[in-house]
Amino acid sequence: MPHHRNDARGTVHHPVFARFYASCCGPAADARVGVARLRRELLAGATGRVIEVGAGTGLNFRHYPGTVSEVVAIEPEPTLREVARSAAARVEVPVDLVPGVAEALPVKSEAFDTAVASLVLCSVRDVPRALAELRRVLRPGGELRFFEHGRAAGRGLAAVQWGLDHTVWPLLMGGCHTWRDPLGGIRAAGFELLRVRRLTVPERGPTLPTSPAVLGVARRPAG
Repeated sequence: MPHHRNDARGTVHHPVFARFYASCCGPAADARVGVARLRRELLAGATGRVIEVGAGTGLNFRHYPGTVSEVVAIEPEPTLREVARSAAARVEVPVDLVPGVAEALPVKSEAFDTAVASLVLCSVRDVPRALAELRRVLRPGGELRFFEHGRAAGRGLAAVQWGLDHTVWPLLMGGCHTWRDPLGGIRAAGFELLRVRRLTVPERGPTLPTSPAVLGVARRPAG
């Protein structure tokens, strides 16, 4: 029996992983490994209408500043989406949970001031298509806020990542891949990088296949 499937309506099913993630990776765990602080940094200064792809259980919602007027949160996995609805009900910024996949966003073009990709490009099926969609829905001059883990700079860890991606990791971790190059994908999609910070998550402790990460802001060119 497959661990997951995608249907024609853009719903992704990872039932076992979704239940594990929802139970083990809540706000307390986020704070313990330092990810909550990085989410706040990611979203500081975000403005206007925001689209967030792969919202998961809604761990970003509490960190949106008051300068955001609305968040349209796209989440394809039904179990995660229901947990995110509860998180949305506890925050002041209006959040609308919408089923859908990053490769085919169910929204109009140039409708958003800010887009957020947070620990999601690792698991989308088609990274170039997903980033093209984010570029489409952003207004000219709009910002893409990104926080993604990706390919290690060192050859040793990168080789481990490649091996995991081609064997068990995506099956066990809800479609996640560790060897992808999010910055390269963002550049190739036509975004202008405004600022980038490379980091290790968690900062202290053992280095994991998902530890190398980037956090930053890119812009859809105004022209």
